[in-house]
Amino acid sequence: MSTDDLLWAPEACTLPTAERPLRVAEFDDLFTTALRDQQRLSPTLLRWHLDPAAEAMARNLTARETGCCSFFSFAFTTDGGALRVDVEVPATQVEVLDALADRAAVWMPR
Repeated sequence: MSTDDLLWAPEACTLPTAERPLRVAEFDDLFTTALRDQQRLSPTLLRWHLDPAAEAMARNLTARETGCCSFFSFAFTTDGGALRVDVEVPATQVEVLDALADRAAVWMPR
């Protein structure tokens, strides 16, 4: 696991260390297959536009992520043929959101 991956796992995270690389890979898969765009609306709020076909996968993954990192809030909305996901964290977890946004940006279509 890289230093960037460790930013996803602050002390508040309850996901076992051995499972963390698998979770990162699941997010990478979501970003690779479904991410169309992302916008940083504020330091604590990130918005993803995903392929609607990935809704079940995204909902499952984000529900599990909230289960181990309860500071995350994921809100789903259908937005003109795209699936919009707002990812919000408290101000104390901005570095985690930064790392997630950076990771997603690597996989976004250009």
